[in-house]
Amino acid sequence: MHPGNHTHTYKSVGECEIRADIYRGPGDGPRPVIVWVHGGALIMGHRGSIPEWQRDLYLEAGYTVVSIDYRLAPETKLPQIIEDLRDAWHWVREDGPSLFQADPRRIAVIGHSAGGYLALMSGSSVETRPRALVSFYGYGDIVGAWYSEPDPYYCQQPMVPEEEARSVVGRRPLSEASQQPGRERFYLYCRQQGRWPSEVAGRDPGSEPDFFREFCPLQNITADYPPTLLLHGDRDTDVPNQQSAMMADALSRAGVQHDLITIPGGDHGFDEERGPVAADALARVLGFLNARLS
Repeated sequence: MHPGNHTHTYKSVGECEIRADIYRGPGDGPRPVIVWVHGGALIMGHRGSIPEWQRDLYLEAGYTVVSIDYRLAPETKLPQIIEDLRDAWHWVREDGPSLFQADPRRIAVIGHSAGGYLALMSGSSVETRPRALVSFYGYGDIVGAWYSEPDPYYCQQPMVPEEEARSVVGRRPLSEASQQPGRERFYLYCRQQGRWPSEVAGRDPGSEPDFFREFCPLQNITADYPPTLLLHGDRDTDVPNQQSAMMADALSRAGVQHDLITIPGGDHGFDEERGPVAADALARVLGFLNARLS
């Protein structure tokens, strides 16, 4: 781990402790903060998955990085996951100044994939909006056909039986998927059956569309939505790049500062390994953040 790392439990629900890792470079004084949100379809993943090279770039640029966990679906449903996002945000703003010299006036949220979705959700669902949002291959519409109908790409793979899918998830809430391996099989089942929204939210998007409205960033953009940077590969087989294009269009209509960076030939996770394309993308991200948090 980075020498500036500390882990805190920002929230407990029963026996489930929900943690955040804080990375801070040497020196004193308040610093702007990046709240970093991991991906994994809200079903998998953990706070330790932040690419080290990206984390170090943020630290070298003078940011403190707070990588958060949140309870995972399907054991925990979508409203409670968003509740964790709100509580993490509140904790960073209220306790961050004393715990790790956070500047509560200068906080951005960065997320990848489902973390990108949560970053976009923070733009409309947390008190005192973030100063900036960055979504790597995230999404603003969770009830579109891409998620609520069988996915042609995933249906090319051997079908996952429902019994197997449900055997790899449990009943007790958890906030780190490393505690329970094999959860990608449940995700694959959800994509093959078009069941992600209903399994994650516990509601049927076909019969209860109104329930999902507050959980679709695309439907909650107003003029005071934070400045937003969207990055998406045009060959993404997991989240269609149309999801970021739709967000960009909605942001334009609302008059919100934003930029959409389309990565030619980029697939899902195009930035995980450091290379020229990923390095250029991160340079764009830092330019975007520096202009709004300096």
